[in-house]
Amino acid sequence: MEDDSRIVAKLINAGKEYKSGDTIITALQASSVELKSKELTLIIGPSGSGKTTLLSLFGCVIYPSFGEVWIDGRKVNELNEKQLAKIRLEKIGFVFQKFNLIIPLTALENVMLPLQLQGIGDKEAKKKATEALVKVGMGDRLKNLSADLSGGQQQRVAIARALVTDPEIILCDEPTASLDIKSVSIVMEELKMLAQQGKAVAVVTHDSRLRPFADRIIYVTDGAVTDKPSENEILH
Repeated sequence: MEDDSRIVAKLINAGKEYKSGDTIITALQASSVELKSKELTLIIGPSGSGKTTLLSLFGCVIYPSFGEVWIDGRKVNELNEKQLAKIRLEKIGFVFQKFNLIIPLTALENVMLPLQLQGIGDKEAKKKATEALVKVGMGDRLKNLSADLSGGQQQRVAIARALVTDPEIILCDEPTASLDIKSVSIVMEELKMLAQQGKAVAVVTHDSRLRPFADRIIYVTDGAVTDKPSENEILH
């Protein structure tokens, strides 16, 4: 079978350092990583290992201290904050551990928001948001406030919000950390389906329950990225 996946984002020897007084703290060592369409990539590592820094570089939330970041053929290093914000809005969907839904809004209004930020009219935004919610099995919860939804349902609304702008990349930071095993399975099936439909999906986690859903696993330990698990990972 022909592999028609393509590289939609890549780091080339990119890393991140922070200065604290005279000390330089390396959050991520020089790393070369690719994210491909039609692939669900797990980024596994303990807390503080650098995996969220890796995700933040791919998400154009931070600039690299060195090396290059490329998103959809554009070199991120050379873009200003306004151009970065445009890439985040158009090319990248984010899914967080805490869902980050806006409490007073309904599920539908939450999902409409990124489209409204793009300047899309309410009628079109409502149509697209409804379709996105139906796609994740939340079509019967359009009018529900997030407080009336379970954790798993809120996360599915968050996934709908991430995919409503039809981004090429979906980045998830510990999306299943606060979910029970049934909800974990439902949420990961949704993400897996998005990958199969052509998205590049990257999931940061230290939850070993997610391994069966991965097409590829990247390990981050002490700020270093590798495709081989550490001895500690193997023991677990």
